[in-house]
Amino acid sequence: MKPLFIVFNIGSGHGDGAQARATIESACAEADRPCFVMLVDPPGRLAEVAHQAVREARQAGGIVVAAGGDGTISAVAQIVLGSGLPFGVLPQGTFNYFSRTHGIPADIAQAMQVLLHESPQAVQVGLVNQRVFLVNASLGLYPQLLEDREAWKKQFGRHRLVAFGAGLLTLLRGHRNLRLRIELDNSTRELRTPTLFIGNNALQMEQLGFPEAQAIDAGRLAGVMLHPLGRLAMLWLLLRGALGQLGDADKVRNFSFRQLTVSRSRAWGLQHIKVGIDGEVSRLRLPLRFSVSPEPLLLIRPAAPAPERAAT
Repeated sequence: MKPLFIVFNIGSGHGDGAQARATIESACAEADRPCFVMLVDPPGRLAEVAHQAVREARQAGGIVVAAGGDGTISAVAQIVLGSGLPFGVLPQGTFNYFSRTHGIPADIAQAMQVLLHESPQAVQVGLVNQRVFLVNASLGLYPQLLEDREAWKKQFGRHRLVAFGAGLLTLLRGHRNLRLRIELDNSTRELRTPTLFIGNNALQMEQLGFPEAQAIDAGRLAGVMLHPLGRLAMLWLLLRGALGQLGDADKVRNFSFRQLTVSRSRAWGLQHIKVGIDGEVSRLRLPLRFSVSPEPLLLIRPAAPAPERAAT
């Protein structure tokens, strides 16, 4: 009967936050389970509230729960990682890749049943310069897409169709190639690419058509780089990704690894770069060091494989 300390980002997703909170509290009351809903408002207080949740959970022998989208979940996981505390998730975002790959339902009432009755299991965490990512981290075109998508969501709402429209517009506007130095498997090479994408979510990689989903299951990260290409070719790749055939495209290089270092190929270039981390964009100092965390998250999730992953 460990108490639940729920960090609830009421700004995530497009659902009714008040109704979600009522469902959470009702499920805990029915199970006679202590729970404390800690609202994040404004969003800038997310880290502060998460630290408070970890402190109180340690004192009470409880569980820290993140209620929100993938960005919220990743930010709370950053603070929970290394604490030894169990971690729970109540998905409230647009895509919810982290919860879906681990079989946690999007319906808040069903997700509460998982939280109340299932046991913690170790799940893999990705790191970029010691920043946690649970789904993906990227640079180049993809962070720009995320910024454009966020602007569209503020204007038109948080829906998948809005996200797709924003991505299409980003590609049509054109893009610049990055000049990068990549250190991988004791070798170094310089290259030009519009985007570098690092995946830590097997479901997302499966849906895009990449075999590296199995590498993630085996404790590695997945890397995807595009060769320089024009707008029409980029749109064709977007279509192939929607059809789950991106892994077979000849303009795509995909690989797996446990450690990868990325820097600029020119020493005099800017030493910070935009990085998309689980749907949020930050500026990180180069070089970027991607790795698998030596310590997993203790995620409360069903023991059986996720239905979506079983289907693929």
